[in-house]
Amino acid sequence: MTIKQLILKTLLIITSIVCSCQNGSYDIVIKGGHVIDPKNNIDGPMDIAVRDGKIVLVARSIDTRDALQVVDATGMYVSPGLIDMHTHVYHGPNVSQGIMNGPTSLPPDGFTFRVGVTTVVDAGSPGWRNFAEFKERIIDRSQTRVLAFINIVGEGMRGDPFEQDINDMNARRVAEFAKQNSQYIVGIKLAHFVGRDWTPIKIAAEAGRLADMPFMIDLGSANPPLPLDSLFLHYLNPGDIYAHCYGGGPLLGPGREAIVENDQLRPFMADARKRGIIFEVGHGGASFFYPVAIPAIKAGFFPDVISTDLHTGSMNAAMKDLLNCMDKLMALGMDLKGVINASTWKPAQVIKRPELGHLSVGSEADIAILSIRTGKFGLFDPRGNRMETDKKLECQMTIRAGRIVYDLNGIANPLVPPRRQQ
Repeated sequence: MTIKQLILKTLLIITSIVCSCQNGSYDIVIKGGHVIDPKNNIDGPMDIAVRDGKIVLVARSIDTRDALQVVDATGMYVSPGLIDMHTHVYHGPNVSQGIMNGPTSLPPDGFTFRVGVTTVVDAGSPGWRNFAEFKERIIDRSQTRVLAFINIVGEGMRGDPFEQDINDMNARRVAEFAKQNSQYIVGIKLAHFVGRDWTPIKIAAEAGRLADMPFMIDLGSANPPLPLDSLFLHYLNPGDIYAHCYGGGPLLGPGREAIVENDQLRPFMADARKRGIIFEVGHGGASFFYPVAIPAIKAGFFPDVISTDLHTGSMNAAMKDLLNCMDKLMALGMDLKGVINASTWKPAQVIKRPELGHLSVGSEADIAILSIRTGKFGLFDPRGNRMETDKKLECQMTIRAGRIVYDLNGIANPLVPPRRQQ
């Protein structure tokens, strides 16, 4: 064999190997991780294969020879992409409006993938009058999946006096708008109303009932406060959501009752949960207090959903991100599977998006790979109450729709995937 023939044969072999790799059966195989998938009751070692944006195989061992990228998740936890059900992402230039089209809201992509979040739900920043702009600017331009609660106020969270205008709260109009935009809208929101008037709550709850969507309430304030037992047992419908469940009480100031009194869970809370009221964390800048959370959880009252209430007034202080909120609930007694469920499959059920929050074959490949750091860490609330913990969650990788969008330590091999030939 001549040198020329030898070179040609070698090139043919190399080309064959490259083509074989490029025509691989899988785009990504995650190997050796501990999968926690509450919907499918998986809690143990599993491999996951991804192709064309979908999960195509979940098995104890998957051959990686035909994978374009392999992720070694040994010693890590693999979960569905996290869902943050309470955020404010209607970021915009209008300084006077704050949350709605203003700088208090945050553009999602910079605050999601680095903590394993693949889906956010904006909690009522837009109203029906400005939702089209919200969709064009935020939903359509974000890699993060963005869904929304539509505000019962037509102007959205524009601040006062707009959010106090009962005349701009129309149950039928908002319900019809929500149904027409149900690809993106998952519920109705009322927030920041001040006063001892049940009318806004009645309107928003009716809008949720008409739209067949949950109603989320940030109770606002009144002096004296509106009684929580009446709210839970008479005004909210099953499936409606009480935001900031560990807030309120004297720590917040006059205006909102807490779910505990004298370090005891209020007796009507069991009935509220039995009725199907959903309780979410919505940590925020002033809505999560250990003196409320500790006795509530001691009584067995864990949250249904863990969420951040992410905005510029909450981030970087007591609340950092969704993993930080999960860390706090673990420190208070929830196990790892519980906090993952409350940040994946449970919120998917609450917002009636059963296609999200799990790792079923055929589902969109939204995946978080998490590790647990051990050491000595401090977790504090907005009033300076501090707890110590010996473990905290850290995101190693996030996959959104089958594509690696965050890789903390470069655990994908190769780091840049080869192009697959069609």
